[in-house]
Amino acid sequence: MSGRPEALFPLFAALDSLPGIGPKTAKTLADSGVELPRDLLLSLPYAVVDRRRRTTIRGEDLPRILTVTVTVGAHRPPRNRSGAYRIHVTDAETEFQLVFFHARGDYLRRLLPEGTQRVVSGKVELFDGIAQMVHPDHAVPLEDAGDIPEIEPVYHLTAGITQKTMFKATRGVLDRLPEVAEWADPALVAREAWPAWAAALGLAHAPRGADDVGPHSAARTRLAYDELFAHQVTLALARARDRKARGIVTQGDGRLRDRVIAALPFALTGAQGRAVAEITGDMAAPQRMNRLLQGDVGAGKTAVAFLALLAAVEAGGQGVMMAPTEILARQHLEGLQPMAADAGVRLELLTGRDKGRDRDAKIADLAAGRIDILVGTHAVFQKDVDFHDLRLAIIDEQHRFGVSQRLELGAKGQAVDVLVMTATPIPRSLALAQYGDMDVSILDEKPPGRKPVRTALISTERMDEVIARLRAAIDEGRQCYWVCPLVEESERVDLASADERFKRLRAILGEGVVGLVHGQMPPSEKDAAMAAFQAGETKVLVATTVIEVGVNVPNASIMVIERAEIFGLAQLHQLRGRVGRGAAQSTCLLMYQPPLGETGRRRLEVLRETEDGFRIAQTDLEMRGAGDLIGTAQSGLPRFRVADLERQAGLMATAQQDARKLLADDPGLDGPRGQATRVLLWLTGQDRAIRLISVG
Repeated sequence: MSGRPEALFPLFAALDSLPGIGPKTAKTLADSGVELPRDLLLSLPYAVVDRRRRTTIRGEDLPRILTVTVTVGAHRPPRNRSGAYRIHVTDAETEFQLVFFHARGDYLRRLLPEGTQRVVSGKVELFDGIAQMVHPDHAVPLEDAGDIPEIEPVYHLTAGITQKTMFKATRGVLDRLPEVAEWADPALVAREAWPAWAAALGLAHAPRGADDVGPHSAARTRLAYDELFAHQVTLALARARDRKARGIVTQGDGRLRDRVIAALPFALTGAQGRAVAEITGDMAAPQRMNRLLQGDVGAGKTAVAFLALLAAVEAGGQGVMMAPTEILARQHLEGLQPMAADAGVRLELLTGRDKGRDRDAKIADLAAGRIDILVGTHAVFQKDVDFHDLRLAIIDEQHRFGVSQRLELGAKGQAVDVLVMTATPIPRSLALAQYGDMDVSILDEKPPGRKPVRTALISTERMDEVIARLRAAIDEGRQCYWVCPLVEESERVDLASADERFKRLRAILGEGVVGLVHGQMPPSEKDAAMAAFQAGETKVLVATTVIEVGVNVPNASIMVIERAEIFGLAQLHQLRGRVGRGAAQSTCLLMYQPPLGETGRRRLEVLRETEDGFRIAQTDLEMRGAGDLIGTAQSGLPRFRVADLERQAGLMATAQQDARKLLADDPGLDGPRGQATRVLLWLTGQDRAIRLISVG
């Protein structure tokens, strides 16, 4: 079954085949992303309105939505065209007014004839001491009162679409639901007491109270699970296809690794040992490795990466380590050189700066296998760069390298193993959503001997004190980063620009003491400013966030972050990780502009309380949401219609285990549950994944 199953055809029909939707409404809905009846199914209500009938509005807390039976009294048409049309009505105990604007009198007389009884429902509020219901949502004869739902679902609306339209159309789709076989694991469904798919949709669209529209109701959880499960099946299929590509068995004998481990000034942490075992285990297997190494700031990723590279060298192969910028590539080289010397292997750097004879010699040595480990920028992708026997590619900072580059690098060696390193702790649910096709190793322990960084919150009103403290620290020979949020002074936002701050600090601290780095500078100037700071020539580096990834200056022990309240927590945690790398006690000052709101204070206090990047990222996720956390544009995060990654984090892990187990048992999705899962992939718009099976 590679084509769409026939049972699903009604859900893929034209929108205007649904009750209450004409061509114009269909176009409006399509513009907002609802293109098919299937999409309407997953446009779930977010709130409910209680329209249960009351005898009177008297004694109710206004304003609120009320439903009562009334006797219609006198009509009062407006005196002028823009005035209000008022109708007096009485319920069992009191009287109030129905108010209409721009309404035609003849229409209202037919709808609400004097002396008749009607059931009206709408928002009642007090206006000049008189209770009014402006434009009732419902006004019907007694015999039609059953058409008013007691608990009415409230949908997110696009301009031009009413709640009535959504209600009618979603009921139309629910009437068309096909019979489908169960794709979820029966044991899971039983354990969680989940309704079946069609029943869950019925319940989600007909909530009986506020709890039913929350993320934890059984129906919602079930539908969120289906969405996450479909996403994870797609990733698992992609992973299975990648793993089918024959890998190379790379089995080192440990001799080089033992030398390096013996020479390290500290023992490996338990987490480092585990990660090395997972990575070398993958390298020794016949499938291609595709693993993510996720480490907190200062958790010792470099040592783990180098030990993996040595396993490739021990097996007679080569390794490459890629960094997104030249500064970081040079830094990796400096970090790895002492270990390479201990192991007795040849390590070289290749960047865009290499030219002429030097470059030709390096390329010849690489092709002949005389270079064991290469560190480089994307210069490594150039056509004439060939390896003798490339076994392992390590890519630093996933989000700077696209998937296409991962593939290009793979083409340099026959089915080379890939390890991606990221220093951004992201919560497990997001890691699985983003990197679900990869296996994940986590470094969550700090090596011994790293002093915690003292973190303080300080108001920008105390700027002069901060600068005075800075001057004293510089006199003691220490260095400082000063991070600003934006480059040029913007009219709209009163943010300290890097240029302004640089000039002010230079005026106070003296010429030649302060350096400046920001995103708009030419790369050569940026490199020169960084180099001067690394060499200790400048004492203060004023920077925008270009310094957050991987820069290592052990003598820098102070980090000032201006307007900290507008940064993401994960970003602040990364920035703070730039200090605390040397022997001196380090300090991070989070400067905020008062007044700081309750949420703002709570966010920044988390940084003061903990240095655990995973806990910080989890807090950030709960307080800001997934899109903000990774920056929606480059997040690579799928858009889920029902699932809420912040509040349903545990479901993602369950969905991944379930998807991987299903494919291990039934790789072609041919069994009964596999066939049902194919239907789910069509329903969730993940049908591209089915092609992964048919081509595999």
